[in-house]
Amino acid sequence: MRAERVSGALPCHFVRRSFCPSFTRGISMTIKPGRHTRRASRVAMLLALATTSLPAFAASFDCTRARQPDEKAICASRSLSEMDVEMSVRFQMITGLVAMGTRGDMGEAQQAWLKQRHACGANRACLQTVYQERIKTLKDEYAQLASRGPF
Repeated sequence: MRAERVSGALPCHFVRRSFCPSFTRGISMTIKPGRHTRRASRVAMLLALATTSLPAFAASFDCTRARQPDEKAICASRSLSEMDVEMSVRFQMITGLVAMGTRGDMGEAQQAWLKQRHACGANRACLQTVYQERIKTLKDEYAQLASRGPF
């Protein structure tokens, strides 16, 4: 094992500087790489590999809990995942702007749409069409709401 010379602040990096005597005195210490430092470097390497190998898609739901074929297809496709996020953001934005009674109607329409999406299964073309239609509907609802005047 090779020892490394490390200066002052290392042992106190988790505490405030005023409570760290080695920081204020500039004392140096010797750290021998052992089992713990090798293990920490392995864990860091595994985390780095795991995060780079995962797809960077961000559906509006947790893809680790995707069980249905439509959910798995959305998580596997970047374009479907992006459409899912857009649809979700538009839906949340509009429901925040409308009255309580309208929110209930919108929630029912969203549930009906989710059943339609579920019926597509893993068919990506069907899912893309369903998402395009829902996003268009939400855009139209927002345009109608905006045409009524200031909020």
